[in-house]
Amino acid sequence: MDFDLTLVLTTLVVAVIGVVMVYTGSRGTAASAGLSPHYFLDRQAVFVVLGVIVMVVLAAIDYRRIELIGMILYGLSIFGLLAIFVIGHSALGAGRWISFGPIQIQPSEFAILGLIVGLATFVARRTDGLNWRDVIRMLVMAAVPVVLVMKQPDLGTAVIMTVVLVVMLAVAGLPVRTLVLLAIGAGLALLAFVEIGPKLGLFHGYQLSRLTSFLQQGSKKASIQSSIWNVQQSKLAIGAGGVKGQGLFRGVQTNNGYVPEQQTDFIFSAVGEQLGFIGSTLLLALLGLIAWRLLRAAQLARDTFGRLVCAGAFAFIAYSTVQNAGMAMGIMPVAGVPLPFVSYGGSATLCFFAIIGVSVSVRRNGGRAAR
Repeated sequence: MDFDLTLVLTTLVVAVIGVVMVYTGSRGTAASAGLSPHYFLDRQAVFVVLGVIVMVVLAAIDYRRIELIGMILYGLSIFGLLAIFVIGHSALGAGRWISFGPIQIQPSEFAILGLIVGLATFVARRTDGLNWRDVIRMLVMAAVPVVLVMKQPDLGTAVIMTVVLVVMLAVAGLPVRTLVLLAIGAGLALLAFVEIGPKLGLFHGYQLSRLTSFLQQGSKKASIQSSIWNVQQSKLAIGAGGVKGQGLFRGVQTNNGYVPEQQTDFIFSAVGEQLGFIGSTLLLALLGLIAWRLLRAAQLARDTFGRLVCAGAFAFIAYSTVQNAGMAMGIMPVAGVPLPFVSYGGSATLCFFAIIGVSVSVRRNGGRAAR
């Protein structure tokens, strides 16, 4: 047995930090909405407790049992994305939630897990290696959920799925030449997508503006300034934190709710203002440690399925961290990606804990003893 205690403890530490940051970043928002100042705190604490339970259960299960139902899980994730268009709930211009009374589920987050498990199962069953036909099938498997989440619209999740696909293809053993050809094809497809996407209704013009406006932050155009308002306020908050930070509950930007969506997409601005450069760097280092342990689990996995699941988990956690923090600092596009274990949200929290649980199971049941 090779239990990765470092991965589990680091995950729990980051989750606790996340609960505190959600509280500090949401008190003003909750009060202005007529809610209790503890509204988001209480809910996030429940999400974390449920996430820990999910992590423990999945860590205790032999991950190879998941492979037996891998394609079923992938199919269920697609079904959830389709259900959005029938019984979905819209918020902030995006239909991403399914409501069951007071419970709201975001199928796109679970679709990332479904894609990781589905691709890993598909490759694991190709005992003779991958050929071009298999690669095309994997591309189609990824394209289905990517298109569905883009239609919601949710470009951030679509980008995560694409990154996960690329990493898993590389770990699956595709030759560098093949990966380069796929990268060129993806680049051409992206250009075509930007040109015809709005005409096909795959995304809206304001989304493209959000994705590209971070490159024009010095522009005086009203449309650009409107698109980067959140980023500007976030950068002011982070800058105000300085080296040591203003201290918990002392940030002007955070206390007055100047940063929109601070408890979710822009949670890193609350970290930067209150904990400063030192605290922000420590948090990113902890998330980096989680990503490294996931990558290490992939290296030590004895079978293809375990290796690919951990590689997908690494891509999921690492890219989400880079995207969210970079977005808050104005060096990445605004794409609505949560900061793992820190941003407010039940679906995302459960999914992050779930992928950690499966990765722990890979180390516990199939990892080589060497560290």
